[in-house]
This record gives sequence, C-alpha cells and structure tokens, in this order.
Amino acid sequence: MLVADAHGVVRFLNDTASALLPRARPGAEVTGAVPEWLATAHQNLTSVPVGSRTGAGSAVTAPSVSAAIRGEIGERSFEAHPTCEETGEVVWWLVDDTDHRLARRALHMERERTAFLGDASNALLSSLNLARCTATTARLAAGHLADAALVIEPPAGRGLAMVSCTRDGEPVRRQVGVEPDLVPGLPEALQGFPPVPSRWIDPAAAPAWIVPEGFGTVGSIVVTPLPGHGVPAGALVLLRGADQAPFTENEEVFARLFAARAGAALSAARLYAEQSSITETLMRELLPPVLHDVSGVEFAGAYRPAAESERVGGDFYDVHPAPADAEGQESLVILGDVCGKGLEAAVLTGKIRNTLHALLPMADDHQRVLSLLNGALLNSHHTRFATLVLASAVRHAGSVRLRLTSAGHPAPLIVRGDGHVEEARTRGTLVGALPEATAVTVEASLAPGETCVLFTDGITEAKGGPLGGDLYGEERLHSALSQCTGMPAAAVVEHIQMLASQWVRGGRHDDMAVVAITAPRNNHLSAVGGRGPGRFTA
Repeated sequence: MLVADAHGVVRFLNDTASALLPRARPGAEVTGAVPEWLATAHQNLTSVPVGSRTGAGSAVTAPSVSAAIRGEIGERSFEAHPTCEETGEVVWWLVDDTDHRLARRALHMERERTAFLGDASNALLSSLNLARCTATTARLAAGHLADAALVIEPPAGRGLAMVSCTRDGEPVRRQVGVEPDLVPGLPEALQGFPPVPSRWIDPAAAPAWIVPEGFGTVGSIVVTPLPGHGVPAGALVLLRGADQAPFTENEEVFARLFAARAGAALSAARLYAEQSSITETLMRELLPPVLHDVSGVEFAGAYRPAAESERVGGDFYDVHPAPADAEGQESLVILGDVCGKGLEAAVLTGKIRNTLHALLPMADDHQRVLSLLNGALLNSHHTRFATLVLASAVRHAGSVRLRLTSAGHPAPLIVRGDGHVEEARTRGTLVGALPEATAVTVEASLAPGETCVLFTDGITEAKGGPLGGDLYGEERLHSALSQCTGMPAAAVVEHIQMLASQWVRGGRHDDMAVVAITAPRNNHLSAVGGRGPGRFTA
C-alpha cells in the first residue's frame, strides 16, 4: 500500500511497498519514486475535483474508489486500485496479478490453438483427394505454425516428393533427387519416430532444397513425423526466419498435435487413392467391352447401371469374335442378367464371363455351354442365378446367319427391312437355379440393313412416363425398334438407350443393357473413319 497526497508527495507506504519500490519513502515525490504508469495515473486522478470522483456535485463524506489500472514493476505485473480520501490523498493498493495474467494468456492461447486444430481437422478431412490434402497441410502449417512448411511424402523409389508453402504463398509441389539423411531427424520422422527438437538441428547445415525459393535466412527448424493409421504418412518440416524467435518446446508440442491430425487425414486420403486405383483396375475387367465390326457383321452395345455411382452391376454382355483366319466360323454374343445389382452382382457377372470364355471351344453347341455354366454356378458359393441369351453370328452370302438361344431371358427381337419386329422363338430355363438347364435354339437370317436386338428386362420394366409409375413395356420397345429399319447397329443402340433414359427421367431403374447385331448394307457409309459410339472398324 502506498499513500500520496494531491501534490504528488508520498505520505506513507507499508513494508511490502517499500521492498517493491525502493525509491519511494515519505516526503518523496511520486514522480521518480514509482513507475511512470503509476505516477501518471496519480496525477490524472488528483487533478479531478473531489466531488467529481464520486459523481456527486458536493463534497464527499466517505472515501471513493476509482477504476484500477495495470502496469509492470520489474518483471512482474500489478493492478493498482486507488481509494480517494476526503483530504485529497489517494491510497494505492498494489496487487500482483502476474500469475493471473499468465494464466489468462495461456487460456486464451489454448483456446486459439484448440479452435485452430478444430478448423484444421475440418479442412483436412473435407476431401479425400491426396494432392489437395497435402497442399492444405502445407498451407495451414505455414500460416499458423511457422514462416514456411514442407510436407514430405513417404519415400517411393528414388528421391523425395514434397509440397512446400510460405506464409503468404501458394503450395508448390516438387520432386528432388536426394536422400532424406541430408536433414538430421528426417529419416526417423519418415519412419514414424518422434520428432527431433529444433535445438538439435543446425539451420546453417540445412540443404538448399529444404528452403523455399525467396524465403531468406533460416533461423530455426522443426522436423516432426506425420503419423498415419499404423504407418507413417510422411514428415512435416517447419521453418522460421532468422528475424523471428526460435521455436519453443511448447510450440513443438503444438506442432505434433497438428501433425497427428494432418497425418491421419493424409493416411486416409492415401488409402482412398490406393483403393480407388485397385477398384479402377478391377472395374476395367468388369466393364462391358467396346464392340466393333467383325467379319462383315456390325456389333454395338450399351450399358447403364441402376445407380449412376456404380459403374458396374448385374447386366453384362460380351462379343467373342471368330478367329480372323477362320473363314465361315461364328462370332459368339452373350448378354445376361444376374439376380441383383451393384458390386456383388458384378462379381458374379465376372465369374460367368470368365467361365463362358473358357467354354468358347464348345460355342457351336449352345446347350452344352449352358449346361456346363449351370453346373459351375451350382457348385459356387454364390446363391444368385442368372438369365442369358446366346447369339452366334456369321456373314454368309451378303446376309448374316444367326443361332439364338435364350436361358430364362427375354427373347431377342429382329427388326426386318419393312419395319416389322419379330420375336425369336427361343426359350429356356434360367442358369444356376435348377439341376439341369434346358433351352431351345432357333436359327434366323438377317438381310442387309436388318438387326437383331438383345436386351435385358431393365429396359422393358423401366418405370417412368407421364405419371412416373408406368412400365416401358414390350409394346413401346417394339414400336421404337420399328423406326430403326436400315440403321447401323450403333444407331439402334443409341436410339433405344435414349428412349429408355427419357422414359425414366432420372428415376429409379434396374440395370439396362442392349446389344445390336446388324447385317450392314453393302453401300452403307458408317460414321467418320468407320467409327461410331461403342464400336470401331476391325
């Protein structure tokens, strides 16, 4: 406690104040005896009329208390609470609030860091794109943890791939042909070991490639791993300029907290990228093939899965062309529909397609092929069944001869030259459900310009129309095909696919597949270069 009068003279101070303010003593001027911030506050307070200090217009009858002020004495922080007496003297109560201020500052910083980590997690997990996630990690680290940051990816082959970013710059991806052991702590960080403290790294020894272009002199460096899901996701290198204070131990701990979140996000993005690559590879094997002209016969096909997000499903088709040097041999067309849809159904379609490919040497006997396929499916762990239609086609004397066999599948439709649509009279049991699969094979001939259409029930059973619940039906399909007289195979397929899409209008539908086999006109000109959608000239 310190007491000073209205003239700025110290009148009294207790022992604690004497120890805190060694130049202050009774009779001494406040100015010079106490810190400047306290002397200025006393002068401002005593220059105000006594009555104004209480808000009353008359003389005070009791001490009044004014607002506290804050300042520093030595290395400590104090609050000074003044009490104004009737005599004009001011009693200053000095309260050491250093610890409180440090606690408030630490709490404020902790709240800011917690908010940053929350925002960083949201930003990092907003995308599973690995490149975008890596760039976001570098940008956040440079903007909030350091003056520049590098995200170094796990080594894959020779050299290191990394993304660097400065505080006000944009992430830059680059590849350097160096080994990680050129930076102390980097090999351990890339293997997932704890980070190397900044004081263990000599910035002067940092190689040139670790410093972003135009950064300047490096003052301190922190290297920390980016831990993933059981495997390292890379390393985070933080750089601070020579004109900035070096990294503290507390900042290094905070960098590890950020790195843990960034590593988890990068690991998830990398895992997703790897799974997407595997899925894409497998998907290419399950997708329907591109059809083309074979030995004077036009083939075209189209497939639309039940869900746009699923590229494969339960419908499939294949064309196995006759050997180029085998005059008069048939090409085999297969179109089928597996019970169900989505990836599980697509797996079974892959098995069926592979089995049928192995049975190609027996393709001249449709019944035998279906019987062997039926046995293979019955012995499988799959409990699904399938419907199939087989079509063997060969060019003969200007026309195309067909052998058609349906195994529980909608019968093929033949579009004649006069627009009449015929239904092939083939029938049979579905495959994979009964001990024996039986079917009836019929023969047909296509004159130039005529087409045989194989389709799945996803087209005829597509719901849509004006009210959204009507089936497309066989009658509409017959009517649509009657308008396709003389069209090339690709045009027929496009026409049917367009009408079916217009009918469902984006509503729910089953998988749809259609294949057209056409006997080309001798003077027919196909698309430019002999190529059209879904086919190419052999």
